[in-house]
Amino acid sequence: MQEVEPRYKRVLLKLSGEVLMGDKQFGVDANVVDRLAKEVKEGHGLGVEIGIMIGGGNFFRGVSEEGKQFERSTADTAGMLATVMNGLILQDALEKIGLQTRVLSAIQMPQVCEMFIRRRAMRHLEKGRVVIFVAGTGHPYFSTDTGAALRALEIGAQAILKGTKVDGVFSDDPQKNREAMFYRSLTFQEVLEKNLRVMDQTAVALCRENKLAIHVFNIRVPGNIPAILRGDDIGTTIKA
Repeated sequence: MQEVEPRYKRVLLKLSGEVLMGDKQFGVDANVVDRLAKEVKEGHGLGVEIGIMIGGGNFFRGVSEEGKQFERSTADTAGMLATVMNGLILQDALEKIGLQTRVLSAIQMPQVCEMFIRRRAMRHLEKGRVVIFVAGTGHPYFSTDTGAALRALEIGAQAILKGTKVDGVFSDDPQKNREAMFYRSLTFQEVLEKNLRVMDQTAVALCRENKLAIHVFNIRVPGNIPAILRGDDIGTTIKA
């Protein structure tokens, strides 16, 4: 059987914390985490170097209704710490199936994980390790979307894979509006002009300025991660 040449050599996978909940209202669904770990392993087996930026919304989000009750910097910092818990959980799932993994944090916590240093992250990737980025950018007022764009550029990723609850980018929320139009491909300018909620505008602007492609896809459909890396036409592609 002929080996498939992957679409990219190095990518940044953006996962929200909510993805890890599955159908739960809070916390982590172990079955979902195990499935995602297996998909990452399959994608890694294609010869792709994979970095992962993970959110913390399944535990706490600074911009949530609960978060608004607190001072923004405090709430955002709590959200960043929630991403660390998710990163450690995902690391455990990946290592149980044989993938060497490193968690790199934007906030110093040496007893728990390594501090993010760009060259260290690239070295881990070159050695075949999956690198999980946690604590966002390390600063309040910045989302993990922006953190994903920043880390993707720092490690020289060729694309961001953005996992969502729907099949890609639509003109409106397809779960509320059945008439919402699906976009197979978009330019960054179209995303900004149409105010499409792909990622926050800071993240989109960073990708546009640096010509970093974004693939938006349904993370809940099993097999989508390796399928995109093989080159299958899944979800929405956003390019310059």
